Amino acid sequence: MSKTVLFNAKIYVEAGCFAEAVYQEDGIIKAVGLNSEILAMAPYEAEKIDCKGKTVIPGLNDSHMHLLMIGEVLTEPPIGPSKSVEDMIEICRKFAAENPDAVVNGMHGQGWNQDLFEEGKVRLPNKDDLDKISTEYPIMLERVCGHTCALNSKALEILGITEDTPVDFYEGGTIERGADGKLNGYITENAVYAVRHVVPEADPEMRRKQLLSAMKYATEHGLTSVQSNDLGLMTANSKSNFDIYKHLYEDGLATLRFRHQVCCLLEKDLDEFIETEFANRADYERFDNWLTLGPLKMFKDGSLGARTGLMRHEYEDDPGNYGIDSLNPQLMDRLVKKAAEHGIQSVTHVIGDAAIEQTQECYEKVMKDGKNVLRNVLIHCQITDKPLLERIAKADTLIAYQPVFLQGDMYAVESRCGVELSSTSYAMKTAIDLGIHASYGTDSPVEDCNPFANIYCAVNRKDLTGKPDGGFNPQECVTVEQAIDAYTIESAYMEFAEEYKGRIKPGYYADLEILDKDIFTCDTMEIINILPELVMVGGKVVYTKEA
Repeated sequence: MSKTVLFNAKIYVEAGCFAEAVYQEDGIIKAVGLNSEILAMAPYEAEKIDCKGKTVIPGLNDSHMHLLMIGEVLTEPPIGPSKSVEDMIEICRKFAAENPDAVVNGMHGQGWNQDLFEEGKVRLPNKDDLDKISTEYPIMLERVCGHTCALNSKALEILGITEDTPVDFYEGGTIERGADGKLNGYITENAVYAVRHVVPEADPEMRRKQLLSAMKYATEHGLTSVQSNDLGLMTANSKSNFDIYKHLYEDGLATLRFRHQVCCLLEKDLDEFIETEFANRADYERFDNWLTLGPLKMFKDGSLGARTGLMRHEYEDDPGNYGIDSLNPQLMDRLVKKAAEHGIQSVTHVIGDAAIEQTQECYEKVMKDGKNVLRNVLIHCQITDKPLLERIAKADTLIAYQPVFLQGDMYAVESRCGVELSSTSYAMKTAIDLGIHASYGTDSPVEDCNPFANIYCAVNRKDLTGKPDGGFNPQECVTVEQAIDAYTIESAYMEFAEEYKGRIKPGYYADLEILDKDIFTCDTMEIINILPELVMVGGKVVYTKEA
């Protein structure tokens, strides 16, 4: 049985309330209070950790990300920082030359963002660009959002996509053509998911290594829990894939708590999930809330950067384009209704205001006595006006925000949506004021899963270089306490765990971390540089920063 006292600390209990010491026993917090009283009541054999005045906060819980994809990115060409298509080509060529075994069956990469390319070089990659990397094996390079990608000629050949293939061959997605009307290798939305197999998946042992690498990275940056959509999209909802996660926890190798968000794009996918993994959900009880089975995850639209987010009005910088409806309303109604009938929560990717409105309407159909008893969630919920937010609040629908998206989107939203609508979008402070349960995550690897960069963006409304002066729509800045609560108790609320997770209080899990800087008193611009010195999950120290 583990017994630990952290003392001589500044322990965040809740807004306006701090303690000096905390005692945990076998993974559960038993007492919080003054140094003298906690040290006096703790058993002699308890480990004593002198925090030397440093700040301690609850373990941070990313409410929506893709942990397995983080592990994938760590083994793929690093195209995220690319400043142009030409830069991306050179990065991929170099990777292939240095890692020939990694590309023998194909190359997959993700993370490029044309909005961040150098001036004069802003354009989308196409098959001719990717053919400069190789025509010998399939290549698939996804945009940072994961909602569009470019394929090389070999990939198109393997997929059987030709000039005669209809633009809408994949329902809820498109196969694009260039200005000359010819196939350009660029595809969007559901088509991206449908062709992912063109580059063969990693084997189970590689998946295991990728997950462990991602967990290590996440833990080192202060995450003690993740709610992650890994399965059902790029990787199948198969027993063997679910078992990869179970084996990590059975073997005692996992360093954080994990909650599955399971993607089902079709009704048959949901039926299969309900009849298999969900039917055996009692098996997860043995993991003592380290590994849990969570909600149905859906995609209603695309992204702002790719202009595929579903909008009520056409994009101002792309007349006639309203985005892409990735999930028709009738199918969505059936999926959410079936999930509700089995007591399964629903969470949905929604970017544009039309996607948000239609999803909210769908959720309201499964409310019981006017209540959102399943705590259905709007993930991202970016483009909103005040009435739409008030509707969300009235229905008690949850929001899973990614404040770090601001660092790129603030430079695109006004040109795409107009100044007025932009001023009421990414409305994180308004959501809190309206009483909406709003949690924070990163959608990593769309953005780095570092929670302190995310908190920095929420508090300052600036990009990672400190711009613009005063912040983007600063009326939506939140306090440090509000940001931490969103990352802890609100993320716990999203997974029905707020009674025992997300606070440093008696009866709660001993998930906490010691920070290298006082996040409550430092210059808010310094929050981005904060890192944990020690991370504890369930009373076990899973990370200690080297001196």
